[in-house]
Amino acid sequence: MQQQASLVEYGARRVIITITAIVCALLEIVDTTIVNVALNDMKGNLGTTMTEVGWVITAYAIGNVIVVPMTSWLSQQFGRRNYFAASIMLFTFCSFLCGNATGIWELVAFRFLQGIGGGALLVTSQTIITESYPPEKRGMAQAIYGMGVIIGPTLGPPLGGYIVDNFSWPYIFYINIPIGIIATLLTLQFVRSPKYAEKSKAKDVDWWGIALLATAVGSLQYVLEKGHDDDWFSSGTIILLTVTAVFGLFFFIWRELSFRKPIVELRVLQNGNLRVGTILSFIMGFGLYGSTFIIPLYTQATLGWTAQQAGMLMIPSALTTAFMMPIIGQMLQKGVKQQYLVALGMLIFFIYSFWGYKILTPDTDSHAFFWMLIVRGLGMGMLFIPVTTLALSTLKGQQIGQGAAFTGMMRQLGGSFGVAAITTYLARKNEVHRNDLVSHLNINDLDVQQRVSGMQHAFISKGMTPDVALKSAYKALEYNIMKQAAVLSYMDVFLGLGLMFLICIPFVLMVKSNKGKKIDLSEAMH
Repeated sequence: MQQQASLVEYGARRVIITITAIVCALLEIVDTTIVNVALNDMKGNLGTTMTEVGWVITAYAIGNVIVVPMTSWLSQQFGRRNYFAASIMLFTFCSFLCGNATGIWELVAFRFLQGIGGGALLVTSQTIITESYPPEKRGMAQAIYGMGVIIGPTLGPPLGGYIVDNFSWPYIFYINIPIGIIATLLTLQFVRSPKYAEKSKAKDVDWWGIALLATAVGSLQYVLEKGHDDDWFSSGTIILLTVTAVFGLFFFIWRELSFRKPIVELRVLQNGNLRVGTILSFIMGFGLYGSTFIIPLYTQATLGWTAQQAGMLMIPSALTTAFMMPIIGQMLQKGVKQQYLVALGMLIFFIYSFWGYKILTPDTDSHAFFWMLIVRGLGMGMLFIPVTTLALSTLKGQQIGQGAAFTGMMRQLGGSFGVAAITTYLARKNEVHRNDLVSHLNINDLDVQQRVSGMQHAFISKGMTPDVALKSAYKALEYNIMKQAAVLSYMDVFLGLGLMFLICIPFVLMVKSNKGKKIDLSEAMH
């Protein structure tokens, strides 16, 4: 405990450390979604296909997920301050290389390296913030960090849309450079490392564990990101990588449980609360990234909004979450049980999802989304800190950092699973709803004939010949059917997401409390 107390900061120094850590976490998270709106420009500029350009997102995610579980070990090897500063430098330098890339695979390679630097920024910044605050203020420290994590994915699309509309796509990477340089200098000047036990010697390093983890997680991430594009198991590559992921994971678990100094301490999962917290982190990632993915997709593809308009829509939700974070931090500090907050957050997220299910139409007005997204912001605000503290509440000492690595990785993987599952589900449901709608259209039906005739006359009045006008009327009818099928598919996704959260509530309430002890997040994350 003495060593922990020595890391507590006060006054201006603590403010500088907090800002530096939050800026680094935001850099990492914003970069996960900022490229989404620039893919089209990259495709044209680099002369590549949409499938290939999708690798710009995939490579970053793979780099992220591989490095997250190793962060605790790497911090001990090199000292937290050095490792954090080196990660910022790697991230910043790779941002410069990404902006200068002249070919798609060059850009993908630099994005992978940027993801390796970025994964460390996200997880180490949380530990730095938490340990800079005295124990009684650590709920607030979690709240400050949580604001960045929840707001980050939402800031990406509007910021990316603005930069792409007003400048060009390399600038979405160049904006990281001045921020990265300042953050590196502040880290080297102000951040301190805890005193760790002796470092592992080369022969004690779990090289096989590192290789198996990278292989298993990298393969799994590829399958999730690319499965839909390659039609899942009709692709030889997807089958091969699925088998690789399964065997890689099996041998990784065996290695970590038998090696004397494992890179990821799996035994910590014997703790019941941590197991529940890890599952809840996965579900939270599924909901957070899934809903951040589906709303801009719906508004752009179905309602025809621009990338910037779609991104701006999410801002009230993010601000609501930011407003909620300190309040939740205070409630936890006063001893309110995490289970109740998590259960309430899940219920609110269900209400948001059901609301979305009810209001979607082929021409939903932007005002209809406002209060629904405010409710989403409330729900997410009530989930992030309580889920983290619930997972770590019955762990002690070094286990806290090890356990937190799992919650961080599972949140990222939950997001990947969410996006992959939603994409596949939408494609399948689109086909089902389209066939269902077409089966109800009978060309001999008087209503259908009148509708087609009305559209034909409208096209004739615009100067078309009767036969061309008739073809155009049928095309317009087909377009309306496709649009209606898409809306029905989005409605199904909203309802499915909501039900997933609703089903979890009884299980959350069954989790045991850590009675008589306020949660100390002294080594809170990674």
